Amino acid sequence: MTPTPIVRFRNVTKRYGDTSAVDRMNFDVYPGEFLTLLGPSGCGKTTILRLIAGLDEADVGDIFIDGKRVNGLPPNRRDVNTVFQNYALFPHMSVAENVGFGLKMKGLPPSTITSRVGAALSMVKLDELARRRVRALSGGQQQRVAVARAIVNEPLVLLLDEPFSALDYKLRKQMQLELKRLHRRLGITFLFVTHDQNEAISMSDRIIVMNDGRIEQIGTPRQIYESPDNMFVAEFVGEINTLDGVVTAAEQTTLTARVEDAEFPMTNRRGFQPGQRVKVLLRPEDLFVSQLQDEAPGPHLTGTVEDQIYKGTTVDVFIRLASGTTVCATQFFNEDAEDISYRVNESVHVTWIRGWEVVLPDD
Repeated sequence: MTPTPIVRFRNVTKRYGDTSAVDRMNFDVYPGEFLTLLGPSGCGKTTILRLIAGLDEADVGDIFIDGKRVNGLPPNRRDVNTVFQNYALFPHMSVAENVGFGLKMKGLPPSTITSRVGAALSMVKLDELARRRVRALSGGQQQRVAVARAIVNEPLVLLLDEPFSALDYKLRKQMQLELKRLHRRLGITFLFVTHDQNEAISMSDRIIVMNDGRIEQIGTPRQIYESPDNMFVAEFVGEINTLDGVVTAAEQTTLTARVEDAEFPMTNRRGFQPGQRVKVLLRPEDLFVSQLQDEAPGPHLTGTVEDQIYKGTTVDVFIRLASGTTVCATQFFNEDAEDISYRVNESVHVTWIRGWEVVLPDD
């Protein structure tokens, strides 16, 4: 049985002048899930958080939190808290004073505030810095103070607006892991905003991919990565190779398409018919490369190595096909391929396992 949504958007539109930042938006957020809004800058991600928090009001449509319509309800009467991109901390206050500020405004007893602030700081591993001024903290420590200040209020939903954007790469990775652990420990619903595809895929239960105020696709990280609904999702989420093809034969679940100068059997998930032009999408790790003296398994393309990039556990091989299209194939070091090395201008075979491709209409 599907649980009752903790947040629900129904035909929500928010305009700024002639621009629709959010356009007829419909989606549900379920209790305890980690849902990520992913998309390029300006696509409406932060506007959605502001609408949920009550910082902006929808022009059209309804927003529900815990089954209650919250249109027109002020922020302090919504059971959500926000971690802003700039953290919005009080620099003149100590860590503990920042974390306990909201509880103090609610008029809770000092003993209760002290207990809950201590528990929140323990969760984010800042117990020993409780008395330190916020201005004396590093960026990563300030980020954890902002999270602690939000979770100390025990909200139904925690809204996080690109909270890692100011952190360096190593600290960003560390904080991603800490946030996932915190999510599991608290069981609070997290609604997370990012434009970083890897961040979204590694952290989320589900992802909403957005573009120009609209939803392009909703799904698990695996669905979004392996089965994109359209070219925007395919190209925005991770690296992708795009090949032109024409369907030469089709049945209910299978098809054959001519790609370059070879015909490949593929899975027919969209009811393609013979004669239709299609885009065949393949992730770099889906491609197999073999040298000409090795027998290619089944249908294959032939190309010339342009370059290769060594990445430690993998090698990215860039291959120019006969049509002039360049594809990238990620090759993995393992016991069967301990030494992967290709010469520039070397001719190679390129192929993939049937079913690993995504076939989209060539609109």
